[in-house]
Amino acid sequence: MPKGVFEIPFPVNEPVTAFEPGSSEKESLLAKYNEMLGTTIDVPMYIGDKEVRTDNKVSMHPPHDHKHVLGHFNYGDASHVNAAIDAALDARAQWAALSWEHRASIFLKAADLLAGPFRDKMNAATMLAQSKNAFQAEIDAACELIDFFKFNVHFMQQIYEDQPGSMDGIWNRMEYRPLEGFVFAITPFNFTSICANLPAAAALMGNVVVWKPAESQVYSAQVIMELFKAAGLPDGVINMVTVDGPVAGDVVFKHRDFAGLHFTGSTAVFKHLWKEIGNNIDMYRSYPRIVGETGGKDFIVAHKSANAKEVATAISRGAFEFQGQKCSAASRAYIPSNLWEDVKSHVLNEVGSFKMGKPDDFSNFINAVIDERAFDKIASYIDYIKGQDDAEILIGGNYDKSSGYFIEPTVVLTSNPKFRTMCEEIFGPVITIFVYPEDEFEATLKMVDETSDYALTGAVFSVDRYAIETACKLLENSAGNFYINDKPTGAVVGQQPFGGARGSGTNDKAGAYMNLLRWVSPRTIKETFVPPTDYRYPFLG
Repeated sequence: MPKGVFEIPFPVNEPVTAFEPGSSEKESLLAKYNEMLGTTIDVPMYIGDKEVRTDNKVSMHPPHDHKHVLGHFNYGDASHVNAAIDAALDARAQWAALSWEHRASIFLKAADLLAGPFRDKMNAATMLAQSKNAFQAEIDAACELIDFFKFNVHFMQQIYEDQPGSMDGIWNRMEYRPLEGFVFAITPFNFTSICANLPAAAALMGNVVVWKPAESQVYSAQVIMELFKAAGLPDGVINMVTVDGPVAGDVVFKHRDFAGLHFTGSTAVFKHLWKEIGNNIDMYRSYPRIVGETGGKDFIVAHKSANAKEVATAISRGAFEFQGQKCSAASRAYIPSNLWEDVKSHVLNEVGSFKMGKPDDFSNFINAVIDERAFDKIASYIDYIKGQDDAEILIGGNYDKSSGYFIEPTVVLTSNPKFRTMCEEIFGPVITIFVYPEDEFEATLKMVDETSDYALTGAVFSVDRYAIETACKLLENSAGNFYINDKPTGAVVGQQPFGGARGSGTNDKAGAYMNLLRWVSPRTIKETFVPPTDYRYPFLG
């Protein structure tokens, strides 16, 4: 078979479509949205070469129109998890042995398919089932996922090229083997790109995967599986199951060939899974890799020198894009007393101008939250705020789930820096602001660091470079993604590798080679060209 040293096309971030009024891109996307809205689908599980359906059907609804039925997905049980593991392990030997350039080609093709014929369908699915506006869907389901595919292939080549040095008479080599077993991927509802990347990143490095998407994201997960198949991913490499989480865990985490967990979700669930893996450690063939990105209590801190309008816009965008349902969303802000009145005026004007409704109306900045459970949780926080003496709602605070799960973007002012909504993750369109004495910047930074158990994202605004350096130092461990004079959301693959520490995860940085390194098991090979024939060393003479 011909061999060569192959160079991957150097990746460039996918341009974001603006969907300007009257543009062909806007009309095309709306047409696909309406076509899919009027079509009822039945989503199977994908196990090996089979599409598996059951008698247990779960309906899927747009969060912004929960009476409308998009279709159903098929709910499985432990037998389907076992079958998915068997299918993955059956596919493992051939997939792991496939030359790396052919694995690369599959995901490069997936990127080009998504950039072209799959773009509208992936965006429309994300708009329909996750209630993202067109721009939020585009930067997630299209651009970020294209970037993940292209940059991950580039990172794979970078990893394989990292080789040890050799002395005279020997040749040292490093092999990057896939893990011995299967990887279990558990993905969230909020980013279609994350949902595809978690199983794809492991598969790219030669692993086989059992994937359990969030139930509220199955509609776009179906499009992801269609994309993988169209790109030529062999059967059994990524197997998608829709089952109850504890049922899946009871099978996966007791299997001898469980090799790794790739997870994005809540901190509480991740801790539970880690404990379960630890309790079962004696039954595994190898120590499983555990990679997780969980919650955040992300902050914006303004210095007294900051520009009030810039801070306000960072709050408006950082807290309320996609209804605050980003793990990176700003949910607490610390504003100096000298800026507060200007910041407040700008924030109230901006938030007051937001339109809220369905994603097919492109003038709507705000759409619905994901489901009734999320709605009820966020509403309970708002009700709590209304009953407290040390906090007030400046704007928003209303909610309605009669037709869709709509919650007004809500800005809260508190006099208590340890107020409940300054500390707890809400995962919705609520931000709480504390006004601090303008000359107590360093004390406020220390308070920011100590307030939350999370350390995902955060931002500081200042035109004073000494203040910026102080914030960088005092908040060193407070955020895995730290922003200077920008909102704490919007990480781009290859530019701002994403992940946090503390209660926010293992900080293995999706969108960088570091994440892919977790899905290989290196083997060092030393070859000696002329081996010695006498045990005696010179010192013995």
